[in-house]
Formats: sequence, C-alpha cells, structure tokens
Amino acid sequence: MAERNFYEILGVDRKASEDDIKKAYRKLVRKYHPDISKDPDAVAKTSEINIAYETLHNKEKRAEYNEMLDNPFRHGGQQNDGSHHGYNYQQYEFDPSHFGQNGAFGSGDFRFDDFFSAFGSSGQHGFQQNRTGPMNGEDQHAELVIDISAAYQGAQRNLSLDMPTLNTQGQMTYERKTLNVKIPAGITEGQQIRLSGQGLPGFNGGAAGDLYLKISFRNQENLYVQNRKDVYQRINVAPWTAALGGKTDITTPAGLLSVNIPANSHNGQKMRLKGKGIPAKEAGDLYLLINIVLPQTNTETDRAAWQALASHYAAFQPQNHI
Repeated sequence: MAERNFYEILGVDRKASEDDIKKAYRKLVRKYHPDISKDPDAVAKTSEINIAYETLHNKEKRAEYNEMLDNPFRHGGQQNDGSHHGYNYQQYEFDPSHFGQNGAFGSGDFRFDDFFSAFGSSGQHGFQQNRTGPMNGEDQHAELVIDISAAYQGAQRNLSLDMPTLNTQGQMTYERKTLNVKIPAGITEGQQIRLSGQGLPGFNGGAAGDLYLKISFRNQENLYVQNRKDVYQRINVAPWTAALGGKTDITTPAGLLSVNIPANSHNGQKMRLKGKGIPAKEAGDLYLLINIVLPQTNTETDRAAWQALASHYAAFQPQNHI
C-alpha cells in the first residue's frame, strides 16, 4: 500500500486552512496519545501526526512540501504516489517519557496546548538542516492549570521536564530541566506567562524560542470563574438563617469574610461582594450563591420540630411553574 502524504495523515484537503489543519491535528493527537489510546501503534502514529503537522502548519514548509508533491522526481523522490519519501528532513521519534512526570498530557497542572509540537517531532531543524546561517528556535505554547486561590495570592510551580536541545552534531536530544514558574497575584484566565529561551532550540547559533504558559483555572465543585475575573462561590446556608437573615462567616478565596445573609433568602440567590473577585488591575467581583441545606431528620424530636413548622405554615403552598 502506498505511503500516505502529510495531508492524508491529518485527514485534510490540500486547500485546507491553517485553522482546519490545527483542528485536525489536535483531534488526532488526542485520539492517539499513548496515555489515552489503546492502539498498539499509538506512539508511531503520534510521531507521524507530529511530523505532518510541523510541515503543514508552517507556510514556508508547506509551500516547499507542496512543490515536492507536484514534482517528486525533481527532489530525488523514487515514486510519484504523493508520499513523503525523498523529502529532505530528519525524523525524531516520539517518546512519551520525554514529557517528564509533570508534563504528561492530562495529568498534574501542566499540559501542552499544541501538545507535542515541542517534544517528539522533527521540528524546524531536520526540515531545514541543509540551510546555512543562524535560525531562531520556534516558540512553544502550553497550558498551566492553577487553583483559583493562586490567582489571589500568587504562587510558584516547579515543572520538571525533558526539554529538547541540539548536540554538537546538530541532532535533537533531551535534557532534564526544572523550570521555576512564578504566578503573579491578580493573573486572569487566558493570560500568558513567558519563559524566555525555553522553547525549541535555535539552529546554527540562532536563539532558542520562548515557552508561553497560558493560565487556566482548575474546575472546583463550589467555585468557578466567569468573565476572567469574576468569581462565583456556592455557600451552604441553614434554612432558619435563610428565613431570618443574619451574619455568618464564610471562607472565600479572598479570605474569611463576615457576610450578612438577607432575610427571606431563597435557594440560588446571588450576593455580590464588589472588588472581592480576582485582584487584577481592575478587580473582579465575588458572587455568593445561596444553597439552602436541610438538617437530617433522625429522631422523633426532629420530626416533631418539622411537624410544628408544617402546622404553623399550613396555608403555605409552594408554586410550581413550567
């Protein structure tokens, strides 16, 4: 069977847009990642997908590759079936161990946004290995997942990764590095932290690229963020506090706050605490969502208390609406 060309590997047409190529790549790399896929050839397929993407997502590389497809014999190819035999690049095999303990997809706080474009593909070096003159390394992009509390107080993360580097022969090797990442207080979701020189290595004396960490907040059961800096927290309230009102102490990401629950509060009611959201340049707000929690009825005394309440409110009938 003829070997597939890069477009066929990614399942896209030659006229596919850059966005279409990126979407196809991400879909495939998620499907065949060795930590997820049960396919026995997952590692080889991931390497193949990376190599195809590294060529097609770069305009210059893609144009050169298209020219090779149209004129295979001019480039030393031995076949005209559209495969990438004869294409002048050096392949670096994908090795999932290169991600290190904290860099594996789907585990810990750290995962690659472009997944394996940095670690485990031919990159720019093999593709242009016959060129002369210095070439800067490509920037890489990753996602760093943090707790919402880290955005209030600031934090540090140490990420141990096997980073790509070039040896004296110009071949890609891996070197274990520990990156110290400082997360500033007030950082919002989607902001990026730049680690200078931690991207792909340069070639022929060129400077290394940078690593950009895009901040994402970890999902928590009773705590989430909207509009990047507004924080929503569900708080449990006793039914008598909801009915009568009163002050209660609430532990929030902004610290321990004394909050006045208004009388006749209802389930799902929202209380706004201005400026108590993410402490960005313009601080967000903290919204407390009331969740009325009923005590358990375990004894005859408990049941008698509820029965007395029911008798007192005998005329009350909850309204049901569709």
